[in-house]
Amino acid sequence: MSIATDKISRRTMLAATAAGGLLTTATMAQAQKGDPIAGRRGGTNPGPMNPSRIDGNPDLIIPPSTDAGNLPNLRFSFDDAHIRLSGGGWTRQVTARELGVSKDIAGVNMRLNAGGVRELHWHKAAEWAYVLYGKARITAVDASGQNFVDDVGVGDLWYFPPGIPHSIQGLDPDGTEFLLVFDDGDFDEDNTFLLSDFMKHTPPEVLAKNFSIPASSLANLPDPSELYIFPAPVPGPLSADKIVGAVEVPQRFSHRMMAQAPIKTKHGRVRITDSKVFPASKTIAAALVEIEPGAMRELHWHPNTNEWQYYLQGQARMGVFAASGAARTFDFQANDVGYVPFAMGHYIENTGDSTLRYLEVFKSDYFADVSLNQWLALTPSELVRVSLRAEPQFLEALRKQKSPIVPD
Repeated sequence: MSIATDKISRRTMLAATAAGGLLTTATMAQAQKGDPIAGRRGGTNPGPMNPSRIDGNPDLIIPPSTDAGNLPNLRFSFDDAHIRLSGGGWTRQVTARELGVSKDIAGVNMRLNAGGVRELHWHKAAEWAYVLYGKARITAVDASGQNFVDDVGVGDLWYFPPGIPHSIQGLDPDGTEFLLVFDDGDFDEDNTFLLSDFMKHTPPEVLAKNFSIPASSLANLPDPSELYIFPAPVPGPLSADKIVGAVEVPQRFSHRMMAQAPIKTKHGRVRITDSKVFPASKTIAAALVEIEPGAMRELHWHPNTNEWQYYLQGQARMGVFAASGAARTFDFQANDVGYVPFAMGHYIENTGDSTLRYLEVFKSDYFADVSLNQWLALTPSELVRVSLRAEPQFLEALRKQKSPIVPD
């Protein structure tokens, strides 16, 4: 919906009210026009503007009155990233170059058509993935000569440790799309170790000696520019790709996240996947969060690492408290990436009319969060009372058990 439409969006309405002004007809009209005005503060915006950007990020044009100080940008969209087109699909990435604050995690969004192959390769960084659409076949071989072949679908994960060679191929009927997460913010898809590149830059006589074949047998090696993501026939059944006599890796490189029983609250669900349930995933932990309209991920922070987010569907508003009186608010939609630096308090609120779904991803082997509500409930009540001048109703409402999505 554009700012120019007659109906004000719920997100813009929330931004206008949180900014400290009454939601009068005049305030609504100013918000609709993209004017940064809240009560007696601000002014009109007569210069150039992008209405779709303003409507998608109302908390930047009319910040809540609680925002203060300076924080780096904590949002970037894959839709603003450069896209690389190939014969078998496409790819785009959000790294520290696009989202400067994210020094420890980078993300890649990739599409493989049916039969499309992300060629045999390996990375210096670990690769974690969440399947967004369709089906794919993944393969890998570890340093002990043990192999892995599996088919994955929507909501499934995979994890390949650093240096482990692997491949991905789209299956019938329409290939696949997935999110890749790497445990290095400076990761770059263009710096991948490609099989074709390795072969092309090794002398033919060395290749011949390595494989004990005549050098003429390698005369038709493809140029790396022809591959990367290339079309190929759709593979047959999974059983046909099982290698006779091969020993499977001791820890599976795939995991069915959606098969996990979620933590359920009145207004949402959370599935947590870390090394406790997905042992192979040594450096990436994640939570899939689903929040119903009007509810929110409770006020909390993470005591072990930064949080990298990917928004799957819906609309969200995130407030981040950075200490020293600094705080900022950001708005998110599907295909956006968010980031919360280590230990900063935050919430994520569903500001839309449908279920909000997003991933919380961490460079860690375990998931951990500290609940503001639980912390106060388990602190002597008199100490809480004098610290906050708290009324009895507030103290009685505190919960000793976490409820990740509120109200509960």
